[in-house]
Amino acid sequence: MKWVTRQNVKVDRVACPWLISKFVDPKAEFLFVPSDQVMSVSEEQQAIPYDVPNVELGHHGKECSFEAIVKKYNLDNDPALVLLAKIVNGADTDNSLWKRPESAGLAAIAEGFRHMGFKDDHEILAKEFVVYDALYAWCKTVITV
Repeated sequence: MKWVTRQNVKVDRVACPWLISKFVDPKAEFLFVPSDQVMSVSEEQQAIPYDVPNVELGHHGKECSFEAIVKKYNLDNDPALVLLAKIVNGADTDNSLWKRPESAGLAAIAEGFRHMGFKDDHEILAKEFVVYDALYAWCKTVITV
């Protein structure tokens, strides 16, 4: 499947591809385009749009796109992913919904990746996915069942 969102990725637009490729669509292909082209590219390429206004896998109220994907694909039975979703939400928004202290660190790391001179959004994903791997591993250790 193809997935499309806005270019110049940060937090949610890195976290969502990580989530999609790990738990939804291991063969996912991600397209990054200017904001005003997301919907036309979605139609042309038959790609699923995410993290843009007025789409199913976008922000709804105070919830971020990562949370929309967790819900849509019934991943909310994994408590570690639910915790990670709360952290991503806080890093991508004003953190007023879940007030996760880890969110500030994730936001700083995401901003740092944007300033490391990578050639494009795909390279940022390739480098930054390990951050989400590590954060998810940590979430699994702090969740009590």
